[in-house]
Amino acid sequence: MALAGCKRRGPDFQSQPTMGFYSAIVRPLAFHLEAERAHDTALRLGGALAWAAPALRPLLSVNDPRLATEVAGLKFPHPIGLAAGFDKSAQAIELLASLGFGSLEIGSVSIDPSDGNPKPRLWRLPQDHALLVHYGLPNHGARAVAARIAGEKLPVPLGVNIAVTNRGPGAPPLSAERIIAEYAGAARLLAPHADYLMLNLSCPNTEDGRDFFLDGRNIDACLAALGKLGLQLPVFVKVSSLGGVEAVERVLAAADRHAFVKGFMFNQPPGKPERMRTPEALWRHLPGTVAGLPSLYRPPELCTAECFRRMDRSRHVLLAAGGVDSAESAYAKIRGGASLVQIFTAMVYEGPLLARRIARGLSRLLERDGFKSVADAVGADVR
Repeated sequence: MALAGCKRRGPDFQSQPTMGFYSAIVRPLAFHLEAERAHDTALRLGGALAWAAPALRPLLSVNDPRLATEVAGLKFPHPIGLAAGFDKSAQAIELLASLGFGSLEIGSVSIDPSDGNPKPRLWRLPQDHALLVHYGLPNHGARAVAARIAGEKLPVPLGVNIAVTNRGPGAPPLSAERIIAEYAGAARLLAPHADYLMLNLSCPNTEDGRDFFLDGRNIDACLAALGKLGLQLPVFVKVSSLGGVEAVERVLAAADRHAFVKGFMFNQPPGKPERMRTPEALWRHLPGTVAGLPSLYRPPELCTAECFRRMDRSRHVLLAAGGVDSAESAYAKIRGGASLVQIFTAMVYEGPLLARRIARGLSRLLERDGFKSVADAVGADVR
């Protein structure tokens, strides 16, 4: 699709020289490439530039006491992190950790390597500042990723998102025992090298696991299997937002007896939102889920707020993503109950230093509203 409708809405960003360079030169060049090819090229370039990371860190890091926060025993310089899906197999984490993110989450990683869904499987929707995603969890597998991240000393927390292996559209469905064993196996390999794990129990673009974990008993069984591993790091659980309040009750009940579960995240449901600027004829026939600004209108927002009200806040926290492209939208997620906020799609349109710009803008918003720390603002609108 042609580059169109990419003029930035909102203050603060266009005045940044780096944003001007990205929007004037880098983005038009990248948008001449097919979307997945551009993504892959960015990862390869990031991996090749790992040598530059030490020099970039002092220039691009965000050190603001108002933004620093502790979540599940981990210290974050600020709450704006990179979401899973950008660097699925930890190919560029050294450089990414030096671009001003508060955390990195890699993955999803499965026990076995996966090619994901057939191509094409990624499309830009520039009129909506969105992507249509049908990747289906391609990754190099837990063993390869564990070897890649072993011994890494990053300046920000590293999370690993784990999921069941997608063996392709023609593969037979996995048994319940196999699905649970895959999560436990991936966790066993990856946990020693991560700061936290995110159990992705709901990928809208794969068959195995999409509906399996709509049954709370299966969530409990999966957590019980992980409990036997004696994990020494926090675990967050990412589940479907289908069902609204029912989804919240389901995950809270399942996590209740598993002390290593420290928080929750609600995933986009399958399908596409109704409020789209891109003409329907361009996307309605394509597979996948819309990520980006249109996701603001979807169920995860409601689930996050409801979960914040119902959960034991001395024990659990919430993470949120979807539609975050500015300090204002990140701040809304935080006031809606999220302790950590993740970005991905907006970077395609706003550039790789977006997290840094959001964090600096967030600090100004906190100061404006009289919050001494970002933790004080968490849930301000839903308490």
